[in-house]
Amino acid sequence: MAGHDRVKVGRRDFLRVSALTVGATACGSVDEERPGETAALMRETSFDFQLEETTIADLTASMRSGDRTTRSIVSQYLSRTQQLDRQGPMLQSVIETNPEALNISEELDREREAGTVRSPLHGVPILLKDNIDTADQMTTTAGSLALQGSIPLGDSTVARRLREAGAVLFGKANLSEWANYRSTRSSSGWSARGGQCRNPYVL
Repeated sequence: MAGHDRVKVGRRDFLRVSALTVGATACGSVDEERPGETAALMRETSFDFQLEETTIADLTASMRSGDRTTRSIVSQYLSRTQQLDRQGPMLQSVIETNPEALNISEELDREREAGTVRSPLHGVPILLKDNIDTADQMTTTAGSLALQGSIPLGDSTVARRLREAGAVLFGKANLSEWANYRSTRSSSGWSARGGQCRNPYVL
């Protein structure tokens, strides 16, 4: 529009500002007990995290060019999970991470260096819901304490095919316990193991 500068707004910022606007409209006003908080959130534009909003295609391209390795990508995601899931805003979106993730990453990096790339998913970290069987050091519990420590005898089909494609099974994502089959009145995104998962775009 003439007379106005155009500002590029990312999806995360758009969603956050939209949610804040809807919330303020519903309440009739900004929270008087915390003046300026809404404005401060709206001014915030980014976190210090290189891989935010990065796509699988972006990750693959950066590994192909040598800008990143699988290990460096997985290390960043492990650090980010610790910062936001276990501390700070406590997103509680990841129930557990794979203790073998870094070792697997190094092996996949060696394969790439030797000229072997299994698929477009080679070296890409993937989260699976905690009701998807993986036969490794991670447990599969559907978010329930009743299955705490349960390790399947074999991979699910999706886990097996992801491994064959060279993906890194990074961890288990939180979910509605038992995939919400436990109750018609349960809170969506809550499990006994993982707690209540939070929306990372609107905290």
